[in-house]
Amino acid sequence: MTKAKKDNKILSQLGTLIALLLLCVILAIASPNFLKLSNFMSILKQTSFNAMLSTGMLLCLITAGIDLSVGANATFCACMAGMMVQRGVTNSALIIAIILVSGLLIGWINGMLLTRLHLPHPFVSTLGMKNTLWGLALLVTGSQMVSGFPAGVTWLGDATLPGGFPISFVLVIILFVGMHVFLSRTALGRSIYCVGGNPEATRLSGIHSDNVLTFCYTVSGVCAAVAGLISIGRSGISNGANAVQPFDTDAIAACIIGGASFMGGKGTMWGTMVGALIIAVLRNGFTLLSAPSSIQNIVLGLVIIAAVFIDVTRERMEAKARRLAAK
Repeated sequence: MTKAKKDNKILSQLGTLIALLLLCVILAIASPNFLKLSNFMSILKQTSFNAMLSTGMLLCLITAGIDLSVGANATFCACMAGMMVQRGVTNSALIIAIILVSGLLIGWINGMLLTRLHLPHPFVSTLGMKNTLWGLALLVTGSQMVSGFPAGVTWLGDATLPGGFPISFVLVIILFVGMHVFLSRTALGRSIYCVGGNPEATRLSGIHSDNVLTFCYTVSGVCAAVAGLISIGRSGISNGANAVQPFDTDAIAACIIGGASFMGGKGTMWGTMVGALIIAVLRNGFTLLSAPSSIQNIVLGLVIIAAVFIDVTRERMEAKARRLAAK
């Protein structure tokens, strides 16, 4: 990476962080409750769920793909746990294992649909999977909300450290640090960027793109499963109707705001974390200000459009710079 690219990357990350700080200042002025410690802990709990989904989504976006099933996958995994509780299962380890295996299998199937059946774009296969999982989530629980989960299952999403700091966010920090090291320091991590950023160079270097893609979508499925586990602890229930919630949209927005690109080959864990915090702060601000759902949807929609516009503009400017440098 050239010095100019490194400088642009740093400026982009600083710009995202400044946007988060400005948003916090605006909400602090608009609502005196925003600066309360309990509210900040609530934001971190909200961030944990989206950050888990965003981790898997980032890997898919880096490969120039997308996973529209992450939210439905998280809901389905939570409903698989609900189905077991309905049948009298109380072993927390077994329930958690079923959650993780369910998410892993769904992610693996997404990868196989793309790489083995050669569907034209992951948009198609993962959108189909989203609707399939919505139906399955309702089916396995009989379209009922399920509660009464054992303490071991709710612990991750509910437990806090002294001062109210959520355990789920501690897990997010550990995951983000680990994924940062993986993406920046390992051969497989660099291969993921290569698959999305330069397919021809990937082919010539002997990297098996299909295996890399399957790995990314499988990881996305596992992250969705963990997010589903966190959601059980936060709400105390599993509800198949949540599969249609815009969880995947929030995850995409967090990644794009954080510097990822639909064109592939870009994105960092640091930027995605800041993006996830921006989305959580926005949603928290809407709640504090009692904003109607219509306004919330409009604002979040505009945020996503702005993020995509910035992404496209950035790509055009970099392409122009490359053309000028080649002359």
